[in-house]
Amino acid sequence: MILVTGATGYIGGRLVPRLLKEGHKVRCLVRDPARLQGRAWHDDVEIVAGDVLAPGTLTTAMRGVEVAYYLIHSMGAGADFEQRDISAARNFGAAAKAAAVGRIVYLGGLAESSAELSEHLRSRQQTGDALREAGVPVTEFRAGVIVGSNSVSFEMIRYLTERVPLMICPRWVYTRTQPIGIGDVLDYLAATLTVPESTGRIIEIGGADVVTYGEMMTIYAAARGLKRWLLPVPVLTPRLSSLWVNLVTPIPSAIARPLVEGLRNENIVKDESARELFPNISPAGYRMAVERALDQLKASTVETAWSDALCTSQRDVTPVVLTDQEGMIVEHRQAQVTAPPARVFEMITGLGGKRGWLYMDWAWKIRGLGDRLIGGVGMRRGRRDPDKLRVGDALDFWRVEAVEPERLLRLRAEMKVPGKAWLQFRLTPLDDGGTRLEQTAFFAPKGLAGLTYWYALYPIHRLIFSGLIGRIGQNAML
Repeated sequence: MILVTGATGYIGGRLVPRLLKEGHKVRCLVRDPARLQGRAWHDDVEIVAGDVLAPGTLTTAMRGVEVAYYLIHSMGAGADFEQRDISAARNFGAAAKAAAVGRIVYLGGLAESSAELSEHLRSRQQTGDALREAGVPVTEFRAGVIVGSNSVSFEMIRYLTERVPLMICPRWVYTRTQPIGIGDVLDYLAATLTVPESTGRIIEIGGADVVTYGEMMTIYAAARGLKRWLLPVPVLTPRLSSLWVNLVTPIPSAIARPLVEGLRNENIVKDESARELFPNISPAGYRMAVERALDQLKASTVETAWSDALCTSQRDVTPVVLTDQEGMIVEHRQAQVTAPPARVFEMITGLGGKRGWLYMDWAWKIRGLGDRLIGGVGMRRGRRDPDKLRVGDALDFWRVEAVEPERLLRLRAEMKVPGKAWLQFRLTPLDDGGTRLEQTAFFAPKGLAGLTYWYALYPIHRLIFSGLIGRIGQNAML
């Protein structure tokens, strides 16, 4: 029995199917089991609800486990993420000891230990120490930049390079690092199960190339056929850099800042034990890792994204995430409704036309009027039928793009906007007879005008979307 934590996250979500493919029996520890619904491997694993910050919830998850993967971090959870990481690791290590777990496998951060380490990297190494405190043997892999489709480090490089032809470079752009492809990381994590000599070791892993962050950008640009220029400046504080990353990329400043602060530390493999322990793994170079990530994005075969682990970071609040994937800005909300899917579907397919949009309908009408004034379709088209929708129907300034009874409704915007927009509702039946309602707004901006449009109107959009999903749920229960 293999226990995997962080299965809703970027690494864990890709490791689980790899372990299943190799014939292992897998159990996943998650705070909210509903978040694993929709995964292709959902029915092939055992799922246990638990929280590493609540020690009492870990007993069941640990029972009968031989090896436990610890793939959790609290970065982005607030200023106290360092202490949260240490507390969580101590709880996990103690529970593993009590259950006689044979080994813990942990993925930490690659950097030479020193007083100059950033909080983020220091936390990653302290987490490994905290896991070892209880006495369970720990295999700790330490990796720097992980290159993969929708990994947070890759997305930062990708968006900065794609969107900024002339990059003003602070000193951290010239820090050396040894990036490694996500496929190679998964190879190491899976292979350690069959290499007992790796037990109780700290193993540094990296790709075939040592490059600076500036070189990572120019190599990425070359792979994409782009011309980019770097303009060095003597100083640029981590705070200003993180605000710039927050503005240009989909990565929020709460995550960007600890990442940027960590970029002042070199991430280079100094210990060659990985090569000795795993002679069959030959990590790819940076250019190859980039091309593999881009191929996955192009083929739309992305298994997990860095934002996956953030969707329900506030467990007692209706989860909301605003992110940016593959050039698409995504605003996702979800709520649990006590009504059955048929009733909720009736509410969403009844939106628009004479019935209106349930919440702040006046704002929808003003948007339609503005669209008409600039030559758009406006709201005058209404709807074909007051209750039923079919693919191709006009619905105010939307066009029905997809309908799956009691499961899905997707609308494509036909008003004049600097980009393309969709509004989607997805329903999932719950065991108690209720419904999980997911409401997602997608926007593919066209150039700077598109980005300006989205962020200028997002405060009102946020209010409308929040009220809309709430009102749908309320009315469905009447």
